Amino acid sequence: ALLCYIMGIIGVVIALLARSSAKSPYLSFHIKQSLKLSITAMIISVLSVVLCWTCIVPIAGGVCSVIILVVQIICFIQTCSNKSVEAPIVRSLPFLK
Repeated sequence: ALLCYIMGIIGVVIALLARSSAKSPYLSFHIKQSLKLSITAMIISVLSVVLCWTCIVPIAGGVCSVIILVVQIICFIQTCSNKSVEAPIVRSLPFLK
């Protein structure tokens, strides 16, 4: 479960290839949370690149990327404590429920 937060999408792929997520609801929960964070970070990056001709969007994208990084660190610490707590920012997003 820790690899999902450390390595991002690559960690999710490794965890899914291990096929142990079907046996462990704990691991599948953290795979979903890490996938939510990674997809959100990718969407922010793409929007920042597409709208780079404006001044505010890249700055806001950078701030949002830092916030996502802090949330990933919080999730990593929660996983080290053997807890399954939803990520604070992305818990209200409707995908991957």
